[in-house]
Amino acid sequence: EEGKLASVAKELGLKQNGKGTKDVIGRLIAKARDAYTGSHGESEWLLRTIPAPRLEKLRKLRVLPAGIDPVIRETMHRTHMGVDADPLNLLLGSIKCSISDFLGMDIASNLSDIILGTPVPTFSEANLGVLDADAVNVAVHGHNPLISESILQVVPEFEKKAKEAGAPNGMNIVGICCTGNEVLMRHGIPLATNASSQELAILTGAIEAMVVDVQCIMPSLSNLCECFRTELITTMSIAKIPGAQHVEFDPANAKASARKILELAVGRFKERDPKRVDIPGMKSETMVGFTPEAVLSILEKVNPDDPLQALIEKIAGGDIYGIVLFAGCNNYRVTQDSSFVTLAEKLAADNVLMLATGCAAGAFAKRGFLSPDATADICGDKLRKTLEALGNAAGLDRPLPPVWHMGSCVDNSRAARLVFAIANKLGVDVDMLPVVASAPEAMTEKAVAIGTWAMALGLTTHLGVTPPILGGKVVTKVLTETVKELLGACFIVETDPAFAYEKIKETLTEKRIGLGLK
Repeated sequence: EEGKLASVAKELGLKQNGKGTKDVIGRLIAKARDAYTGSHGESEWLLRTIPAPRLEKLRKLRVLPAGIDPVIRETMHRTHMGVDADPLNLLLGSIKCSISDFLGMDIASNLSDIILGTPVPTFSEANLGVLDADAVNVAVHGHNPLISESILQVVPEFEKKAKEAGAPNGMNIVGICCTGNEVLMRHGIPLATNASSQELAILTGAIEAMVVDVQCIMPSLSNLCECFRTELITTMSIAKIPGAQHVEFDPANAKASARKILELAVGRFKERDPKRVDIPGMKSETMVGFTPEAVLSILEKVNPDDPLQALIEKIAGGDIYGIVLFAGCNNYRVTQDSSFVTLAEKLAADNVLMLATGCAAGAFAKRGFLSPDATADICGDKLRKTLEALGNAAGLDRPLPPVWHMGSCVDNSRAARLVFAIANKLGVDVDMLPVVASAPEAMTEKAVAIGTWAMALGLTTHLGVTPPILGGKVVTKVLTETVKELLGACFIVETDPAFAYEKIKETLTEKRIGLGLK
């Protein structure tokens, strides 16, 4: 996508020089490599991304990384026996490592948009009802968008073959987890479910092939797929599962790999047992693809001369009381999606706008909170009127949904970018804004990293599952209290979503008062 390439290049100070697109791409790749390998000074990519007041805070704490790989190696070394034993120094090291995670995420999301296209607002559906009993159903699951993109490119070649195999509706591709979010926001491919209920998709008896790449894939899928005559297909050399068929994904021959996968899927349809097919009728409308570019495009319809000012005025006037960035996984200590839903209903009623990624976005998609219809159902009057006005400005004749889907769980830098833009526009640090991050069902290591950089970049961050730190009183106090003096943000640990709502609302109110807003 030429436009996205130009904007990223401009931000990094890369001029066209009249040498064409390939030259710009080459220099951009060099910048990205420097961001991964740099071992001296401070990462230029970060210096050109994070607001200046926040950079100064991080610089004083000496937690601005030079590059991603050296920081990870340093973190692994300092946690080895006989190295770092000081809890405060370890926490600062953790913060430095988490900021390198933000850096990698920002690079990856930008490069994905350049290669695959920047998502725009798109309508689709979510929940297990998107499966089709009269089609060859292929579920794509994991976090690598290149594989699912390749599959979508060759699907038309297999429509006739699927019908010849006895599937009158041809091929039906559905998404699970964050590969699902990728194809949902770029192509409108329906989302079957998020991570914790991936086994239920197999239990419908209607999936011919479960195609997996990396992260959040249950090894139990192998036995389940055997029971339901589903082909489990692994695609990455670092993520193999006993009992699965392995089709190595080769970027140089991507379509060949994709064709082999769909051949296996069509072949499996002939073995399907119709008596075991049981697809729940539940599905919800979804509106997705709220990248920062898409949000600014909508706001431009309201104020062509100063798009961001339209959003700031709504926040200042109280029509949008604040913004909550929902992220994180599902966690088996919590009834799946329940904390997300409870918090969203309470916050929307109090006129709080919500952004979501990953399994958080999947939870809201299945519940119907990504649909414009949910705006009338759960929003307070001020937020409802604001979303109606924005929807009309966007030419929808419907409101925007109460939750804006911003991508997969590794696209959180998109939400951060929108927050940075508001902070820069107002000339304030991020920690002054009425914005909070929340991970009500956090589970994985990457959720720890994301939550930590959100806090380090100035967003008070709610955790709905207690992290394994309570054995250390010093560490607990630092992360929930002391760090606020250093970074203007801290962690809120609250497992009860009703109480978590109160604490989030209290934080938003505190930020509004700090800015002199009603």
